[in-house]
Amino acid sequence: MKLFKNKYEFVQKELSTLKDFNNLPKGNIKDFTSRIKYAVGLGLKEKEIFFFGLMQWVSVILAYLLWLQMLYWIPQPVWDFIGECLDRPGDKDGCTAAADIPLFLWGIACIFIAAFPIGILSSAMGTTHFLHKNGEESTVNKCLSAAFSNAFATWNFHFVDGYITVMQILERLPEDNKSYETAAQRKIRRAASEALYYAWKVGVAGVIPSLVLGNGVIESGKNSIKFVKANLIEIVKLRAGYSMLCWVVGILAYIGAMLILIGMGDEIYALSGGLAIAKIYLYLIVPIGIAVSVVMIFLRPIYVLTICDMYSDYLAKNNETANLPNNPSNGKKAVILFVIICAVIALISGFRDQIGLTNTLSEMPGHSNEIYYKDNEDLQIEDEKMQKIFESMTDYEQCIDSDDGYWISEEMPYLDYIEQLEERCKAQTAPQSSLIK
Repeated sequence: MKLFKNKYEFVQKELSTLKDFNNLPKGNIKDFTSRIKYAVGLGLKEKEIFFFGLMQWVSVILAYLLWLQMLYWIPQPVWDFIGECLDRPGDKDGCTAAADIPLFLWGIACIFIAAFPIGILSSAMGTTHFLHKNGEESTVNKCLSAAFSNAFATWNFHFVDGYITVMQILERLPEDNKSYETAAQRKIRRAASEALYYAWKVGVAGVIPSLVLGNGVIESGKNSIKFVKANLIEIVKLRAGYSMLCWVVGILAYIGAMLILIGMGDEIYALSGGLAIAKIYLYLIVPIGIAVSVVMIFLRPIYVLTICDMYSDYLAKNNETANLPNNPSNGKKAVILFVIICAVIALISGFRDQIGLTNTLSEMPGHSNEIYYKDNEDLQIEDEKMQKIFESMTDYEQCIDSDDGYWISEEMPYLDYIEQLEERCKAQTAPQSSLIK
């Protein structure tokens, strides 16, 4: 990850050290809406722009569903273990490690995959603007041809930007107070994080239009610095207004998520009594999907077109021309790599049992080769000697244990199921029934 970030890190540092950066005017929604007349007009004229936005939304949702698979691969007993660990008093460090590490790595893979179509589609949006400025007809084929001409650099940037954006969204979510961090320290940490994130977003404002024109990673970063320095106040106002609208959408999505959780009722719990994490995040796709649709289909295309319009004016002032690349064959290697990575992800998903991923996800800190089973109402942990213990059980106990309670229909209450299971096992093992009590 650092290998990718290092290529753009100088942009963030360069902007954050500017003397005027900490004394910039605070933008508002009006600063965004007052500049988007051109972008909205172009979007209504060239319908492919919002089509590209729609495809970006589809890419994000598919990436989310791919990430969601990992939640289902992690067995419910692991989520129960994490919940019990977090509920215990004392140091909670390491409680979530069993899920955090695989989810983080899988999340990076999902961001990396989604960055390719999102990057290509963002460049296609920007290409529409430059074609319009040059008096040329804008078509889907022309826009995609220009976008694929600089596919690797575009993919690189959107992966880094996507990673930073997702990490900042997670940073903003409510969290439990850390025992070693005071309220003041937490406030300072978050303020510093927001400042760096803001410097990044402002600093890379010119990267997308520069990439659209066929420039490489480093060159686009340098061009962005020059562009932002020349239009700092206007870019900050535009970015602040755009960010504020995204904040509003995010808050509404958060409220929607709370309503979804309330509406789930008992569905929020698994049969074991712990939170059904995977099911919760599956239901949350509704508010997340709506929020992402507003940003990706409407707000982001308008922002990208407005920035490209400002970049065109900047080039004109400096007597520079905007020449679009037109060699889509340059993107063949990027497409091949994308297909290979998708195939690898599909193989991992399809053969996770054979490659040992399922067993790895079933392990918990402090335990190895654990097997979880339900015996009456208590969740117990046994080691590799489980088979010998199972053989020593009575027929009735084996009947109860082998069923395990996981086939149960969601429509049947758990206590009713247990009662029926006990009656069935007593009937099957009638000679030993008198010994049970």
